[in-house]
Amino acid sequence: MLNSYITSYGYEIYRGDERLYWYDDFPHPQDSSLASTYPHHKHVPPDIKRHRIPAPGMSFSQPNLPGIIEEILAIK
Repeated sequence: MLNSYITSYGYEIYRGDERLYWYDDFPHPQDSSLASTYPHHKHVPPDIKRHRIPAPGMSFSQPNLPGIIEEILAIK
């Protein structure tokens, strides 16, 4: 049996041409607000590149896509 592992990721969510938010695992150790889910975080508006929040659903040990798909389907 072949084992597979998530070692890095980036998930971008768009509506048409508009990027709504994205998730990634690029470490930001200087940002203590992200410590609870380090290195996993979500980029959100208004300053999507620099405004980051913790991402408790992201992991290297389990699939991330089911949760992301569920989140997308909940967008109105």
